[in-house]
Amino acid sequence: MSYEATLRVWRGDEDSGELRDYTVQANEGEVVLDLIHRLQATQEPDLAVRWNCKAGKCGSCSAEVNGRPRLLCMTRMSIFEEGEVITVTPMRTFPVIRDLVPDVSYNYAKAREVPAFAPPPDLAPGEYRMAQEDVDRSQEFRKCIECFLCQDVCHVIRDHEENKSAFAGPRFLMRIAELEMHPLDVADRRDEAQTEHGLGYCNITKCCTEVCPENIHITDNALIPMKERVADRRYDPLVWLGDKIFRRKGS
Repeated sequence: MSYEATLRVWRGDEDSGELRDYTVQANEGEVVLDLIHRLQATQEPDLAVRWNCKAGKCGSCSAEVNGRPRLLCMTRMSIFEEGEVITVTPMRTFPVIRDLVPDVSYNYAKAREVPAFAPPPDLAPGEYRMAQEDVDRSQEFRKCIECFLCQDVCHVIRDHEENKSAFAGPRFLMRIAELEMHPLDVADRRDEAQTEHGLGYCNITKCCTEVCPENIHITDNALIPMKERVADRRYDPLVWLGDKIFRRKGS
């Protein structure tokens, strides 16, 4: 069954732009990306949109549909009422390059700031041994497809541009948590998570978890445990006393 759908699509670049209305044919079983492609093919050949796999695994087609961060290829037309206006805009948190294509270089800069996996120096490749239950703790985080929807929806940077220099965002705080929980990572990442990557800015509203297409429990399983580890390190009176004693002995 086919019907005429109304798309309201943002067109423009970093300097200016506007929302434009289009009528596009929609077919049963299609997703929003199908209609964007049909719009390109039939009406607007210069419409810019980023996509690759169309299977919800590459994270390329991130955008906002009716104001909610989504993957265009995983947003089924069946969730909308026939006749409903479907507004498609680029991710709001990042600068626009053109139309639906944002500049997400902020995320790659933050990725480079996270220190790499640090295995024990006395273990050679092939000698790593881990219990499966330890592996399971951080395995969930490796499902991330780097769509950056969690970064987009995070109000710490979405509503406060000035925070970007000091805040890594949920995706990369999750990466720090993944390494901190890794049974063979010997680096202590707790202080750095707080001072260098802005963990304290996060107030655990769970908006990042709500938009994750891989259903990763970013807040409950990564951000909150990291906050607890930082609190244990910084505010536990026994840890504080031990630091004072060892500092005095070393002086």
